[in-house]
Amino acid sequence: MAGYNLICNLQRGWDMEAARRARAFGTRVALFYGALFVVYGMHVPYTPVWLDGRGLSASEISTVMAAPFFLRLLITPGVAMAADRTGRHRIMLIALAWASLAVVLALSQAYGFWPILLLAVPLIVTFSTIMPLTETVAVSGVRHAGLDYGRMRLWGSLTFVAASFLGGFAISLWGSAAGIWLVAGGCALTVIAAHVLPREALATDAADENRAPWWKAEEPLMLLRQPAFVAFLCASGGVQAAHATFMTFGTLIWQKQGLSGGWIGALWAIGVFAEVALFAVSGWLVNTFGAVRLLAAGAALSIVRWIAMGFDPGLGALIPLQILHGVTYGASHIGAIHFIGKAVPVRAAGSAQALYATVAAGLAMGVATLIAGWLYARHGGASYFAMTGIAVAALFASMQLGRVWAGEPLFDERRAEPAAARKA
Repeated sequence: MAGYNLICNLQRGWDMEAARRARAFGTRVALFYGALFVVYGMHVPYTPVWLDGRGLSASEISTVMAAPFFLRLLITPGVAMAADRTGRHRIMLIALAWASLAVVLALSQAYGFWPILLLAVPLIVTFSTIMPLTETVAVSGVRHAGLDYGRMRLWGSLTFVAASFLGGFAISLWGSAAGIWLVAGGCALTVIAAHVLPREALATDAADENRAPWWKAEEPLMLLRQPAFVAFLCASGGVQAAHATFMTFGTLIWQKQGLSGGWIGALWAIGVFAEVALFAVSGWLVNTFGAVRLLAAGAALSIVRWIAMGFDPGLGALIPLQILHGVTYGASHIGAIHFIGKAVPVRAAGSAQALYATVAAGLAMGVATLIAGWLYARHGGASYFAMTGIAVAALFASMQLGRVWAGEPLFDERRAEPAAARKA
């Protein structure tokens, strides 16, 4: 009996220690999300304003904002796969955070299209490459410790709200020149938070020294051979890309409508508050609707949102349209992350996150941003109508995903064999 009690006490102690480690892991990842999204909360609304203040045209602004999306195709997958092979996600995140801070300080002194382009591109590539690495670390916590992804990620959305809201007032007080210094402040916070990331093995899946080096990795091709994964990239990429006019020119459009910096910041904050609300209940949403339906809902409401935005609505209509951001971005992103978590085996998780970041949120967004810049220069806010067409394509792709994927892993973890081959 005494031996049994001893075993029970030891088991209870191990369980408590595991729970403590999981809580510490989740807290540190949430802190990093919070710091990183200060960068996004300043960059997305106000870097175009800073570029406009530097005298760049609409087409030049769209080029500066779009070019990094294409370069990510060459850089982000390699970095993510190298991190998977070595298990050194934390070290790479620290290096990328320091690089972003160094480049943004250099960019603050740049004038003219070419100097700005040559510095803005590595800056955006650097901190956008941080995102898939962070998502891989967060999803590992979901896999290994049952953590709630949405509750870690929502802290990023909250700081995005605070940053965009306060940034609007900063722009009103100090003008467009403040935009780059707001981004620099976010990069400095990200450096600090990167050093706080957990060192413990829970942070990443163990590296496998017997696997091929990252430049010979087979996982990306294995994923791209799966019709379900291709449909997923089209659906998630289309929903992301449909935000191109809003992300690049939304603040400039509102300024031309006569909205104050305070109201512009508040509108950005309203959109992300809606996103936070969905992240807070992400577990329930996924269990109730599933990843595919969340992607489809994001695409469907994107159609409604961008049609309405194309008519330059007033403030009374902009508030509910911004609330739709919770679904057009928040629900679709939750659906994408949980699709990867459920459909992609652990060994290919980093590659899947990198493909999602570079093809879906990268290539698709880059093309859409160039289209948005060309249309905005000629038609202003009416460029939102083109985003509606992209959202329609995303809706069809999500419907196709629902037809070809039944919820199972895309291929065998151990043998790396496609699911279709196993059935045959």
